[in-house]
Amino acid sequence: MQESPTTEIAEVMPAIFFGHGSPGNVLENNQATQMWARLGAEFPTPKGIICVSAHWYTQGVGVTASKNPKTIHDFGGFPPAMYEMQYPAPGSPELAQKIVSILSQEGAVLDDSWGFDHGAWCVLKKVYPKANVPLVQLSIHSGQPPSFHFKLGEKLAKLRQEGYLIIGSGNIVHNLSVMDWGGRNSSFDWATRFGNYIREAIVNDQPESVIKYPTFGPEANQSVPHPDHFLPLLYVLGARLEQDTVRFESNYVEYGSLDMTTVVLS
Repeated sequence: MQESPTTEIAEVMPAIFFGHGSPGNVLENNQATQMWARLGAEFPTPKGIICVSAHWYTQGVGVTASKNPKTIHDFGGFPPAMYEMQYPAPGSPELAQKIVSILSQEGAVLDDSWGFDHGAWCVLKKVYPKANVPLVQLSIHSGQPPSFHFKLGEKLAKLRQEGYLIIGSGNIVHNLSVMDWGGRNSSFDWATRFGNYIREAIVNDQPESVIKYPTFGPEANQSVPHPDHFLPLLYVLGARLEQDTVRFESNYVEYGSLDMTTVVLS
C-alpha cells in the first residue's frame, strides 16, 4: 500500500509582550536583555515575526511590505554606536499580504515607507541577534479605542498556529515626565499598584479589565499618560489561545515609572 504524503505541521508559537524600556538596553547585558536572549533560545525558530511597536503610531493600520526594511534610529542622546547599529532582518511581503487580508475590514494597507523602529530591533537584536527571521511590523491606529486593538490581536491569533511569533513592544507603565533618573531600581507606589492590577487581570484571563484600564483610577492616568506604549499589550492578549499558560519575566520597575514586565503566553 502506498503511504499518504505527510504534511509538515508548524509549531504553535508564543505571543510575547516585551517591556522594552530604554533603547540603551541594546548596549547592556542586564536582567531584561539576558531574558530576551533566553526566550530566543527557548522556543523554536518562528516562520516569521509580527511586531506591534509603541513607536509606529499612525492614522490607520499599516503593515511593512518591503523585502528589506530599513533600520530606524528613532531616538536621541545615545552613544554613537547605537546610530551605527543595523538590524538587517528580511521583510516578508507574503506575510504582510496575509495580515492585510486578515485585517481587511479594519482597513489595513501595505506600507513601503516604514522599517524596523527601535521598539522592534532593540529587543530583537537580543532575541535573534543573527537577524535571520523575517519580520513584519504592524502599526497602531491612533484613532481607535483599546477594544479595537484587542480585536486585531484576536484576528491575528491563528497565525501563531501557522508558526508565526506575535510580539508587542512597549511598557505597562511608561511615564517619562516623572521618572526618577537617580533611582534605576525604584518604583513609585502608584506604578506598582497599576502594574499589579494589570498582571492580576492577565493571570485571571480578564482581558476586559485590561481593555478598560482607565477605569482603574488615578494610577491609570499616571501610568499611561499616553496609550502608545500600553496598546501593544492588547494585541498580545488578543492573540491568547485557550491552551496558553502565562508567565511574567523581568517583573520590576525602573526609574520609578518604567515597568519592564515581559508577558509570555505559550
